[in-house]
Amino acid sequence: MDPAQWLADYQERLERVAYSARSASASLAEVGAKATSPRGEVTVTVNAGGVLGDVVLTPTARKLDVDTLAMLIVSTAREAQRLASARMTEVMADYLGESDALHQITRHLPEAVR
Repeated sequence: MDPAQWLADYQERLERVAYSARSASASLAEVGAKATSPRGEVTVTVNAGGVLGDVVLTPTARKLDVDTLAMLIVSTAREAQRLASARMTEVMADYLGESDALHQITRHLPEAVR
């Protein structure tokens, strides 16, 4: 193969990989999830990493005892985190396919998401 052609092909592959990485990054930046408790008292929003972004309490939630409310917030946050993890896995699978790289990214996620 002609060295100039090889270099041009290599440069093109690098550009495709860089474009794919930028696209994956942009898609992940948009990933997050929102979950609402079964009776609607609490809504929690998290980002792609599962970091809490917002908690909204209805007037009904404010009437619950502190321990019940705390449990409801935690369980709703876990559901939002599970949803965000599932969405993150979907996005990464689109870019990586079923590969060792995807396994390395998702192996620390909760079993329900994998």
